[in-house]
Amino acid sequence: MENKKKIYIWRTFISFLLVLFAMPLGHALMILMEKFMNEEAMHIGGFALGAIGLVMVVMGVLVKGDTRQTLWGFFGGLLFWTGWVEFLFLYYARRYGVQPEIENGVVVTKPEYLIMPASFGMWIMVMTMYVFCTKNGCDLITWIQKVCFRSKRKEIAVQPMTRHTSIVTFMELNMILWAMYLLLMFCYDKTFLGDHHPITFLVGVGCLVGSVFMLRHQLHIAAWGANNRMAIATVIVFWTPIEILGRINFFKEFWVEPEKYAWQLAVILIVFLSLGIYLWFKG
Repeated sequence: MENKKKIYIWRTFISFLLVLFAMPLGHALMILMEKFMNEEAMHIGGFALGAIGLVMVVMGVLVKGDTRQTLWGFFGGLLFWTGWVEFLFLYYARRYGVQPEIENGVVVTKPEYLIMPASFGMWIMVMTMYVFCTKNGCDLITWIQKVCFRSKRKEIAVQPMTRHTSIVTFMELNMILWAMYLLLMFCYDKTFLGDHHPITFLVGVGCLVGSVFMLRHQLHIAAWGANNRMAIATVIVFWTPIEILGRINFFKEFWVEPEKYAWQLAVILIVFLSLGIYLWFKG
């Protein structure tokens, strides 16, 4: 009981900040590449980012230490998502002339995000594999298995997959990012709800409240690597209401104009890298 009551504020704080600062930096990187690279160079650069990310994730399988494997999976997953998910959506949106969503003369949704909901079936496909074919540590998947399978849960999801921490982190990051993007695009779509719809605000509030409970759980995780992996889920859920508030211009998203807020983003980048190095040596 004592271990469950003990909290690890410093570990949680460091892990949370590391993942939190990755969010604006990822947005800023993509916007800078769009603004300062010609189209051909941008797409080549984006593809290279994804390739480097995948190599980093695979290299993470070979290193020793749970924390270091987590960092390889996290950093590699960020580059993979930016390069082989977002930039590939951007490439095909531009190639086939998908138009952005414009309101009052301002682009509110870029073309690449408008076509992202078409991947919903693929997200369900991957989730079906996780729900039916593996016993794992994800609380959401475990809850679904308990509700759907009940007494047959141990027969259907008998054992975990081969566990490589780098791959686990990589998949966790990408699946949760994917899920939250799909949720936001559904909420923003006026055919369904719209960005000012009460349900969209409830989604934001629900994610904020949920992230608080996730943070409470994270505070009790002693291992650096496991704490960092929990921080990925916590921060991405926490970031969802930030995206919604930014969408309705509740505050200024300075990371969408990185050339105007260079020193702020430079500070975030320095702290982000410092936290990564700190965690690396802790590992």
